[in-house]
Amino acid sequence: IMRCPDAAVAAQMVERVDAARRSLDSLGGIVEVRARAVPPGLGEPVFDKLQADIGKAMFSIPAIKGVEMGEGFGVAQMRGSENNDPFVRRDDGSIGTTSNHHGGILGGISTGEEITVRLAAKPPASIAQRQQTVDRAGNPSDIEIHGRHDPTVLPRLVPIAEAMLALVLADHLLRQRMARVEF
Repeated sequence: IMRCPDAAVAAQMVERVDAARRSLDSLGGIVEVRARAVPPGLGEPVFDKLQADIGKAMFSIPAIKGVEMGEGFGVAQMRGSENNDPFVRRDDGSIGTTSNHHGGILGGISTGEEITVRLAAKPPASIAQRQQTVDRAGNPSDIEIHGRHDPTVLPRLVPIAEAMLALVLADHLLRQRMARVEF
């Protein structure tokens, strides 16, 4: 139900969401989506960077407040020697990296490694608890929202984020193919 690959963690998630629902509250969270077998060379080094287009697409999804790729904010705590992803020739003759801190994108261009994107989603604001606000004149007031309340958007966010990533990658793949067409 939570679209979590770890059954034990999924059960804990369900418990937390149920507790939030019972207390008339909501929860945010983090969703990770990955794309495998992405060909190297998608994207551009300046204006049409792959990670910029992925970020723009992900930020267009309601409730998204943060996007990170690869190690994301974790790179701020690393040294260059730890963060760099050395290129090597693999046993099958292909070129790859020994690690994937870059999340499959370097310099705005896909490397052929798995693309990893994490999204931070805010908790739904429409909760059944009484909340403070102001009226049209700016005077203190309370608001109570009645009706259906989702305690979290995370389970529905997973297929949306997967589809959005697939759309951006398909767009870049088509751009790359069109660049090779002779008119």
